[in-house]
Amino acid sequence: MSFQSFHFLIFFLIVLCTVRCLLWERESAKKTFLLVSSYYFYMCWDWRFASLIFAITIINFIIGPKITQANSLRLKRFWLGVSLIASLGILAYFKYANFFIDSANSLLTAIGFHNELPLLSVVLPVGISF
Repeated sequence: MSFQSFHFLIFFLIVLCTVRCLLWERESAKKTFLLVSSYYFYMCWDWRFASLIFAITIINFIIGPKITQANSLRLKRFWLGVSLIASLGILAYFKYANFFIDSANSLLTAIGFHNELPLLSVVLPVGISF
C-alpha cells in the first residue's frame, strides 16, 4: 500500500477514527488495534515478510520484560545484547549479505582465487531498518 494511494487514505482514516473515537479510554485495546493495523499495513506491501516482522516482535516482547526484571546490570546488558544481536542480525542479513559476499569475491580474486561465491536473491523488506 503506497502512502499516496486512496487505499492508504481510507486505511488511515479508519485507524485514526477507531483509535480516537472508539478506543480513546481503553489503552490496551488501543495498543492491540494499532499493532494489528501495523501488521496489516506491512502485509499490504508483501505478506511473505509478515513472519519476519512477527518474529522480531515476539523476540523483543519476550526479552523486554527480562531486561526489566533482571537484578544485576550485567544481566540487563546480557538481555539487551541478545535483543540487539537478534534484531540487528536480521537487519544485517537482509541489508548486507550480498555486500559481504561481493567483498569476499573481490578479496578472493585479489589473492588469486577465481571461483566466485554466488550472490543471494535477498529482497530487503520495507521498514526493517525501523
